[in-house]
Amino acid sequence: MKVEINWTDFEKVEMRVGTIIEVNDFPEARNPAYQLKIDFGTEIGVLKSSAQITKRYAKEDLFNKQIVAVVNFPKKQIGKFMSECLVLGAMGNENDIVLLSPHFKVENGLRIG
Repeated sequence: MKVEINWTDFEKVEMRVGTIIEVNDFPEARNPAYQLKIDFGTEIGVLKSSAQITKRYAKEDLFNKQIVAVVNFPKKQIGKFMSECLVLGAMGNENDIVLLSPHFKVENGLRIG
């Protein structure tokens, strides 16, 4: 069982909706991945992330797709790439990640809560 958190802990996690505006291969990654640029609206701007989502998604399927990401983690260096947010998804049995995304198109930057 995972460690329980309280409401105050949950409020610290800033999950926002963003739109993927650029997708690139990431051949330097240990596991197959893409480099993403995600637009989170005027307040947050464009952030970069890497995501191991190549099993389910082709690059052209990701362009203009809205996703949910945590935007207040510290930046993380992945090889020569600096990841600035964590894209969220459900992980299947074979590490095939299904991205979390809103059912309807919404404004970039909306907070999940």
